Amino acid sequence: MFTGIVEETGTVERVERRRDSASVIIRARVALEGTRVGDSIAVNGVCLTATRVDGESFAADVMPETLGRSGVGALRAGDRVNLERAATLSTRLGGHLVQGHVDGMAKVSCARDDGNAAVMTVECDQKLLAYIVDKGSVAIDGVSLTAFGVDAKSFSVSLAPHTRRSTTLGERRAGDRVNIECDIIAKHAEKLLKAGRVV
Repeated sequence: MFTGIVEETGTVERVERRRDSASVIIRARVALEGTRVGDSIAVNGVCLTATRVDGESFAADVMPETLGRSGVGALRAGDRVNLERAATLSTRLGGHLVQGHVDGMAKVSCARDDGNAAVMTVECDQKLLAYIVDKGSVAIDGVSLTAFGVDAKSFSVSLAPHTRRSTTLGERRAGDRVNIECDIIAKHAEKLLKAGRVV
């Protein structure tokens, strides 16, 4: 479990691709503090398990499901990525409950300045938009954000100056693809309602 509050941006050192899977090696500093093999680290919002940890980097395997649903497979050496270690019982919940289980990808349709902030508009399919509500939580590339301007094909988020500086979202431009994780509470509520389990 994560909170969507990025701890640092790391740098992809290497991606080793196989026929239907991959492994990534990422240089980091903060994300390595106290991290051991078997621990979870969110990479652009994707929960990965550290398989090797040294003083400067960690390695993680990427399964076929993850490659098909997220942008991890498109990473290249030199890319910056958002990193967050798994939350503990003493972690402040500054964002929202984020599982690191990406629901799908979406396309940035517009990125524009708005005073001291930036507004990013994201187009995604109806399956994702069904769980995104005005002033509700959404994770984009692992960053906890508040959606607004939700319509039939897109939604927008406002990026504060700190978010632009401390995550990769400040670099996103129209046409870029991003990972989306919808609010888990909305998905569970929908399933219970469909099953007639809520009265």
